[in-house]
Amino acid sequence: MEETGSLTLGERERAMLAGEAGEGAAAAMRLVADAARLLGARRLVPVASAHIDGCLYHGDAGTLFAEHLVALGASVAVPATLNIGALDLMKPGNVRMPPERRAMALRLMQAYQALGCRSTFTCAPYQAGHRPAVGEDVAWGESNAVAFCNSVLGARTNRYGDFLDIACAIAGAAPAVGLHLPQNRRARLVLDASALPDRLKDEDAFWPVLGALTGRKAGERVPAITGLEGFASEDRLKALGAAAASFGAVGLFHVVGETPEAPTLAAALDGADADVERLTMGDIGEALALLSTATGADEAVSAVGIGSPHLSLGEFEALIDTFAGRRARLPFYANTGRHVVAELEARGHLPALDAAGVTLVADTCIVATRIIPAAGGVLMTNSGKFAHYAPGNIGHAVIYGSLADCVETAVAGTLRRDLSLWS
Repeated sequence: MEETGSLTLGERERAMLAGEAGEGAAAAMRLVADAARLLGARRLVPVASAHIDGCLYHGDAGTLFAEHLVALGASVAVPATLNIGALDLMKPGNVRMPPERRAMALRLMQAYQALGCRSTFTCAPYQAGHRPAVGEDVAWGESNAVAFCNSVLGARTNRYGDFLDIACAIAGAAPAVGLHLPQNRRARLVLDASALPDRLKDEDAFWPVLGALTGRKAGERVPAITGLEGFASEDRLKALGAAAASFGAVGLFHVVGETPEAPTLAAALDGADADVERLTMGDIGEALALLSTATGADEAVSAVGIGSPHLSLGEFEALIDTFAGRRARLPFYANTGRHVVAELEARGHLPALDAAGVTLVADTCIVATRIIPAAGGVLMTNSGKFAHYAPGNIGHAVIYGSLADCVETAVAGTLRRDLSLWS
């Protein structure tokens, strides 16, 4: 072992820094080691896999960085999946982008493929078979994926940003700080949902609202939520975590009796002191208001968008059932991963979606790149994450509603929203 400042490196890590695994691996290890020193880590932790957020085009620098790693001969040392890019490679016409930016976005996606990453291009890699084991250290990017990985799968990761994510994947290691350490995974805030009505907990639309509320209340604390036993599903926990990570900085949440590190409240706390808050319908109403930025109930909806995080097969089947043979009069975008598109095709669901007027978007999503024709409209969504990002990213005000609200609005061509759910 060798100490460099307060960071102690092992023999493998020192050999990689010295270039014994090639220039690309040495460059990646330098990035990881320097980040570890900045974060105050005393050691690195080996990682079993990675999920890479850096393949979404934000400018030429990201493309040139990835291509530089390729030129240095770098390749990932662990299995690595790719988050969304800026292009829909399955339906290129979906994306409206100037030719020069389109070319750079494509080069970026191709560079990460050349580094050995899987071409998943989804913000829900856990739906594409990337599911690390409980207690396994990994290096994941993308906020909802990180929250799901830590909370629902019970693996351990911090939120790794662009460039550091791929560096960790090439080095096969990450700084041993934050949520990699057991003591930082203990709940410090308890949100008691037992007083909320069961009929509400059994509605899919409730979970993004609870997520937004959790994100706002948690701050930097790990929250544990009680009173939800028997109501959680993987898609509901996905929606909760995505909203909590968007409206706050939540990388890990515990749902007592449902998530792997919280069979009991005592297990989630693990001896830590925690603040306790009893949630009310007033709290839910305030959180619901955060998810709609359009002014007035009579705002003209210009498009409907669902699937952030990407839709699962089960969510698509619910969508088809809700349309019940009808057709949307408004543009209706359903965002998902290419692995789900393959399942939809295998099960014969694509004709029903086409007949309903649903535009499938894969490999990317409507708030990450220009797909909706013009800014300045109103997007209706059942996604807490879309609700948070659409105003800033694509210039659309938002109306939040249930899946049924979204479909009824699209079919009618004008706003339809059942507010009795929230009474």
